[in-house]
Amino acid sequence: MKPAIFLLTCANESEADKIIKCLLEKRLIVCAKKFPVDSIFCWKGSIEKTKEIMLIMESDESKFDKVEQEVRKIHSYETFVLESISVKTTVEVKKWLLEELR
Repeated sequence: MKPAIFLLTCANESEADKIIKCLLEKRLIVCAKKFPVDSIFCWKGSIEKTKEIMLIMESDESKFDKVEQEVRKIHSYETFVLESISVKTTVEVKKWLLEELR
């Protein structure tokens, strides 16, 4: 068990909610937090600015590839940004992850 936080930006709240629901139902994440963000980024030679929804999702590193596969089916972006960060956490959270991600 290697607890991880997955970060994902989404085009809007509806898309974020669809992704969250899918990943929870498939037991690929145990929790998702979402909030609006202003993103500024390079894209095809230009600097772009847009409003997005950021997801912070709690899971296990071993679920990353499956999460990516499911996100790819739903996400509207040509190139979405899904990233994983390894985290240290409490024994209780590790137990929760093990129970819910089985």
